Amino acid sequence: MISAYLDRFEGDLAVLLLGEEMKKVNFPKRFLPEGVGEGDYLKIDIAYDREATEKAEQEALDALSKASDTNELDALRVRFLGKKGELT
Repeated sequence: MISAYLDRFEGDLAVLLLGEEMKKVNFPKRFLPEGVGEGDYLKIDIAYDREATEKAEQEALDALSKASDTNELDALRVRFLGKKGELT
């Protein structure tokens, strides 16, 4: 868990000070719990979403596969790597 101090609001953003070093970050107000205000302390929990990551990777692979089926991938390879497959 990360401890965060809600320093102030600036428009649609909340200025949070994170951790012991009080690292300043801007955070959208709409994601804050209802009723919090300046001077309140928050706990932030960040977790890796393996399922969403794997889904996004599969969608990218599917798009690449589709592109190769239509020769788009070969055109991109030539454009960025040259005919010999070397970076240009």
